[in-house]
Order: sequence, then structure tokens, then C-alpha cells
Amino acid sequence: MHGPHTEEHFKETASVRDIVIGMADGLTVPFALAAGLTGAAVSTSIIVTAGLAEIAAGSIAMGLGGYLAARTDSEHYESERQREIRECEEIPQEEAREVGELFRGYGMNDEQIAPVVAAISGDRDRWVDFMMRFELGLEAPDPKRARNSALTIAASYIVGGLVPLAPYIVMHQVIPALKVSVAVTLAALMLFGYVKARYTGLNPVAGAFQTVLIGGLAAAAAFAIARAIS
Repeated sequence: MHGPHTEEHFKETASVRDIVIGMADGLTVPFALAAGLTGAAVSTSIIVTAGLAEIAAGSIAMGLGGYLAARTDSEHYESERQREIRECEEIPQEEAREVGELFRGYGMNDEQIAPVVAAISGDRDRWVDFMMRFELGLEAPDPKRARNSALTIAASYIVGGLVPLAPYIVMHQVIPALKVSVAVTLAALMLFGYVKARYTGLNPVAGAFQTVLIGGLAAAAAFAIARAIS
């Protein structure tokens, strides 16, 4: 006998999206920075210092961006909900007509629609929830979403950023550290792109190579420009 089925699509999708956002930038930006500084022929200590500073600043900026985006979604939902509450109280006939139109779009006739509309409009909160979901297409956001989004994006950025920087931390020669950084970062980008594509239903191989291509081009461009200038 199976237990009750619980769906967590919204939370899981949002968390995975946050990981993707943080990890993608975390792998790419510090990688390009380290490659660029290597091209400028600076020491590993400078690269590590600049890299750690960038990871700190980037994780805070990205986390704050995720927090503000989630807060905006929450505020938008609450604003729309208050509007629906006012409409259900001030123009109930119009709102009831809109409920009927929604069901009419599924092929139901007036005789079938009437008791359904009466049942839904009999409870204000249920009525408002119905209009929010089926008229506006809005789901109630998780009240912890903003905090969780900020922490997830920031943590993912830090983890991703430490991958290309790690070789410079443990090695003292710049060029050998760059070679190791390129190898481990491209491998991480490939794995990340593969997993992301599989989760989103895209071609995993194409997703892996696309992610590697973007990260590799960013690092190569930064290295070439720094080498040309220096």
C-alpha cells in the first residue's frame, strides 16, 4: 500500500535553478579571472588573492540578486492576491463570470458550470486561491524562498569558484597551475553541463559541450587580452 503522494515541484525546481545560476557563474568568472591574470604574468599569490576576493564579492552579489528576485516574486504575488480579494468583494458577479469562462474553455456547458462556480465562490479564500492559480497562473511562493535562494546561489558560486582557483592555491608556478586549472575546470564544466542538461530534459552531451565551450572561450579571451596588453 502506497503512502500519500506529495509533490514538491516548485521548491525542487527553484533550488536546482539557484544551483545552476550560482555554479555556472562560479565556475566561469573566477576561471576567466585566473586565466587573465596568468596571461599578465603575475604570481600565484596575487592570482589567489584576486580570485578569493572575486569569489567573495561575486557570491555576495549573486546571492543578493537571488534574494531580491525572490522577494520581488513574493511581493508581486501578494499584490495580485490583494487585488483579487478586492475584486471578489467589490465585483463578485464579474469574478464569478470569469470563473465560468475558465471552465467553459474546457468544454463545459452552463448547466455543468453553475454548481462549480457556486461551490468555488462560496468561500472567499478558496475563490481567491482559485483565481490566483488558474486565472493569473501564480503559485503561492515559499515564505523561506528569498533566504534559501540567496544562500543556495552564494554557496554554489563559492564551490564553483574554488574549482579553477584550487590549483593556484596548492601550486607555486603559474603556468603549471594554469594547465591544471584548465583541466579540472573544463572537466567540472563538462560534468555540470551534462547534469544540468539531463535534469532539464535536453541533450546531455550537447549541454556538456556547450557549457565547456562558453567557459573555455571566456578564459581564453581573458588570457589572450591580458597577454597582449602585458
